[in-house]
Amino acid sequence: MDTRNPRIGIIGSGAIGGFYGLMLARAGFDVHFLLRSEYRIVHEHGMAVDSAVHGQLHMKVQAYASAADMPPCDWLLVGAKATSNRELAPLILQAAAPGARVVLLQNGLGVEEQLRPSLRADMHLLGGLCFICVNRQAPGVVCHQALGTVNLGYHSGPAEDRGAAIVAQGVALFWAAGIDSQAMDDLAQARWQKLVWNMPYNGLSVLLQASTTALMTDPDSRDLVRALMAEVVQGAQACGHVLPNGYAEQLFRLTEKMPDYWPSMYHDHAQRRPLELQAIYAEPLARAQAAGCHLPQLQMLYQTLAFIDRRNRSG
Repeated sequence: MDTRNPRIGIIGSGAIGGFYGLMLARAGFDVHFLLRSEYRIVHEHGMAVDSAVHGQLHMKVQAYASAADMPPCDWLLVGAKATSNRELAPLILQAAAPGARVVLLQNGLGVEEQLRPSLRADMHLLGGLCFICVNRQAPGVVCHQALGTVNLGYHSGPAEDRGAAIVAQGVALFWAAGIDSQAMDDLAQARWQKLVWNMPYNGLSVLLQASTTALMTDPDSRDLVRALMAEVVQGAQACGHVLPNGYAEQLFRLTEKMPDYWPSMYHDHAQRRPLELQAIYAEPLARAQAAGCHLPQLQMLYQTLAFIDRRNRSG
């Protein structure tokens, strides 16, 4: 592997994969995008990011309709939703060079454990947590409103003692592309920390049909967000992950300052795509329950979302 100019593959070139992939390509990295329905448009017209932070980006990119056509990639950034992980494994294997580093840019818990058995023994698996306001605006067009940090943590691979060095290589790639990135020593705890935001805001955006500004303006929804955040913190603690003091309130205050944002789960619901309920709700709730911790408000939110999701996709 050439660590100076590695070949990077993007599996799932929607909002997350499109943004980070285009930023890496703009920085001069050899980036290859796997697309499905949007392949022809991107192949002909390129990919664009309308960013409030970085300005207007538009590039012709190396696009593929089939993973079998991609060259072997040293790094694979998986931006597709966790709902499609079973279908992703064969694509990842087709595009992976020997010793490839696979980074799951996904929300929730259990996503690495779900994918690991399908990977080759020589492949390294990392988790990537994206702190960003971004959505797909049109085929091949991504709207980036704010933030952009992506933090990396090592999950598993053939040489556990080299995990920190591999994470450092990934962090350096993002920094070279102008993206803030940090190493995470405890991937499991970091995933719980991100759930403190994801579980309340994603679910409430669907249930109440409300964006972050609306949720933060109404006194009742503000109280509900805080109560749900507190339950996530409680669940994390029951599972052995004590979050920093005031962490939930810090996220709450950060959301107050963010531009108005519709979380990704709302967009999935609006477009009748499956909601990421297993990774974001079912798995954390099951782990908390196994640790003897019942989270009644989050359980009710999950069951309500499951009903809405089934009805939405059967209509």
